[in-house]
Amino acid sequence: MAKQTKQTVALPEVSDLDAIDGIRDQLIDALEDGAVTVEAGAVERVSTNALLLLLSAAETARRHHFDFTIESPSAAMSAAIERLGLSAQFSGMMKL
Repeated sequence: MAKQTKQTVALPEVSDLDAIDGIRDQLIDALEDGAVTVEAGAVERVSTNALLLLLSAAETARRHHFDFTIESPSAAMSAAIERLGLSAQFSGMMKL
């Protein structure tokens, strides 16, 4: 993990159980290189598991002293975070 480059991962419109393996693989690859920016503006539907995956990735980044940000979260994603009571967990990483 010496490279410390910034990688971008774009979430698909439907970030659910069918998409979660691909998202996880992209996040793993990105976190090997350094800081990660997650583009979340296109999300129309997001599962609880996908949100928990993002929290896990953020924790991994924190442990490795890498930045982890979620840029331009869609209204649907923000509503899901709020509905699940995860606003506090996501607050430090969200960039509107």
